Amino acid sequence: MTIALEARDLVKVYPDVRAVDGVSFSVPEGICFGLLGPNGAGKTTTVEIIEGVTNATSGEVYYYGEIAGHRFRQEAGIQFQNTALQDYLTVRETISMFRSLYDRQADIDDIIEQCSLGDLLDRDNRKLSGGQRQRLLLAVALVNRPRLVFLDEPTTGLDPQARRNFWDLVQSIRADGATIVLTTHYMDEAQVLCDEIAIMDEGKIITQGAPESLLHARYGDQLINLAHGEIRRPNLEDLFLDLTGHSLRV
Repeated sequence: MTIALEARDLVKVYPDVRAVDGVSFSVPEGICFGLLGPNGAGKTTTVEIIEGVTNATSGEVYYYGEIAGHRFRQEAGIQFQNTALQDYLTVRETISMFRSLYDRQADIDDIIEQCSLGDLLDRDNRKLSGGQRQRLLLAVALVNRPRLVFLDEPTTGLDPQARRNFWDLVQSIRADGATIVLTTHYMDEAQVLCDEIAIMDEGKIITQGAPESLLHARYGDQLINLAHGEIRRPNLEDLFLDLTGHSLRV
């Protein structure tokens, strides 16, 4: 098994809080790895350290066995949670601008087709809907033909249909061979998309593994009785509530 990404004992300390507290995990090549938890758990700070956006107080990040450096920056695609898009650039101009920043460059027509942006190429960014904007941000993350793709809360604020359309895009990227690191507080999203997860709370990883394996280890064949006689299997939100005592819903 080839390890694409490894975080070793990451720590980030601010004057008033220890935002990341000894986080370690590894991501095998070709999987979708989910970093889960409520807002404020340390997910985004952890990913920003890995991406090089934020400096760690201590700890190391490895990309294919080497300290993450130039090769990592050229081969990683990042869909930032709040990427600032220029309002008066068109979709086509935005993709071309970001593509020009890399030595590795994807075919623009391939990106447009994969992200379903063909009908939007001449539209200003300011006129995009939430779902269209997220598809554009994903296209920006793919301009360098990335081997590793970071998606930070990519479906926050989207309606249910737009979320499911975005899930299809993520699955197509994985099918093309990319390794994906996804941060989310949506547990249904994690169960659909992720091969492995790590759940964070208060800056620490409290459990990690394959979703179904974690659920089986905790609950076995146990079922949950709901109101009106409904019965269901435990899910990841149940697991988080049991482990921490508070809900993931935000």
